Amino acid sequence: MFSKTPTGRASKGSVSIINSNDRLQLRFRYRGKRYYISTGLADTLNNRKLAELKASEIEKDILCERLDLTLQKYQPQSALTTITPITPIKKPKPELDQLWDRYSEFKKPQVSPSTYAKDFVKHRNHIAKLPTRSLDEASAIRDYLLANLTPDAAKRCLTQFKACCNWAMEEGLIDANPFAAMKIKAPKGATEEQDINPFSKEERDLIIRTFASDRYYNHYTNYVRFLFFTGCRPSEAIALKWKHITNTAVQFRESVVVSEDGLVLKEGLKTQRKRDLPINKELQAILNDIRSEQPNPEALIFTSPKGKFIDHHNFSNRAWKAILAKCGIPYRKSYQTRHTFISLCVESHINSTAIGRWTGTSAKMIDNHYGATNFTNLRPPNLS
Repeated sequence: MFSKTPTGRASKGSVSIINSNDRLQLRFRYRGKRYYISTGLADTLNNRKLAELKASEIEKDILCERLDLTLQKYQPQSALTTITPITPIKKPKPELDQLWDRYSEFKKPQVSPSTYAKDFVKHRNHIAKLPTRSLDEASAIRDYLLANLTPDAAKRCLTQFKACCNWAMEEGLIDANPFAAMKIKAPKGATEEQDINPFSKEERDLIIRTFASDRYYNHYTNYVRFLFFTGCRPSEAIALKWKHITNTAVQFRESVVVSEDGLVLKEGLKTQRKRDLPINKELQAILNDIRSEQPNPEALIFTSPKGKFIDHHNFSNRAWKAILAKCGIPYRKSYQTRHTFISLCVESHINSTAIGRWTGTSAKMIDNHYGATNFTNLRPPNLS
């Protein structure tokens, strides 16, 4: 019911009885204010019993929301000598940028370098552009996001702000999350994995030939061939070293991701720890064209013209876009190399479970999204 702890700290709605200069004092908090009631009674066993009765009365009134804010009701017949409501000094409320910096430091060891660079740094940049960072103006922050970002980006940003403020509440930095009830509806768009618009075999071969004959971008020919004939993600191809190539399989074990320090190598793949792809004749021919007589096992198989990691973002914006224009093929993202491989496997009636194991996706995903994607190459079966 009430506290007798030496510190006098009371839980919410409870009354503490403390010894102050050998006199009993009642202490409690109500609606953000702290109250001290000096009883004037000496700290004896009988007087403590009297103080306990009065503490019990106050606690019941707090519980029933009928506390006498003048505190006159709680003065004992012997007269409580001093009634002193103390208003705590309000600390300045932290602003969103301050909370985000602390939240980011908390999350940094828990997320991958690419997630930190793409999400946390990016949202920090959004915060820097806000017209206000005050949590009291959360509605203005939401309205700014809607006015200056796409609905999808605004929704992601608001979701992160909610998570940040939830963490801040748990840490005792703020009392309430001003973004908690806010919602932004974004139209459902296809993810890179679901935006499936594969190339035909003829388009694939034309793209490869055009890379090979181009004076500026022929360096990337085997990289593009590899993407088309393995269906791997670009981040997985860029990370490959010769030690990952056996006589029978390509062993995907690492990926190259974007971090705040640039491109870095990390263990594991996007959706799994490792994956093996059997080497067929087409893939063997690609590897033979690249391999030197005694390649360094630690050497990258695919590099930029300067021997560094391929920056696939730059590759897509420059080389890929230029070559598709040169081919006269309507623009599609370079990720469609993956979808092309999977779609052609489906058209060849390869078991979806096997395709999923080769490419690091699920059989369900393949059945739901790759069935009959390349309609121009399909004909109804002869049913007679």
